[in-house]
Amino acid sequence: MAVLCRRKAPPALVVTVQPAPGDPRRGFVSFGGLTVPAALGRSGRTVFKREGDGATPIAAMRLLYGFYRGDRALGLHTALPMRRIRKDMLWCDQPDHPSYNRLVRAPFCPSHEEMMRRDGLYDICLVLDWNVTSRRRHRGSAIFFHLIKPGYQPTAGCVAISLKDMRRLLPHLRRGTVVRVL
Repeated sequence: MAVLCRRKAPPALVVTVQPAPGDPRRGFVSFGGLTVPAALGRSGRTVFKREGDGATPIAAMRLLYGFYRGDRALGLHTALPMRRIRKDMLWCDQPDHPSYNRLVRAPFCPSHEEMMRRDGLYDICLVLDWNVTSRRRHRGSAIFFHLIKPGYQPTAGCVAISLKDMRRLLPHLRRGTVVRVL
């Protein structure tokens, strides 16, 4: 008689984001024994996140899915659901709109972010569950884990790391991985 054994899923990786000493707009992302530099919000971190405040929320946020630029970010290896960015993809950041903090399609007149950016920040862009599954107006939108600007310039409230470090991290990520900002 054959015995079937179920494999246990590996424990979920927790990605930790800590502030850098002396600069609230910089930080360190730690995962699997590795620590890499990161950019944080232009206003540092906050437990009272509000739309447009430029702060990274201090929270434990699950990864939901990601986006990638198929013309720039090739050969990605991850179990995280990923969608190829198209020119008509936008992210609504208008708090009083019914699609607030949601992916929308162009043409779209209310305030939004373009997902297909020229600067490469969203060539790999992972959606953090900040105000997404349980949405409240003015609590902040488009809180992503994405690529850095040159010199690790601050973000608008996201967490950003280099392309090299993102490629090292992606194979370990899946839906539900926690990104914990301390």
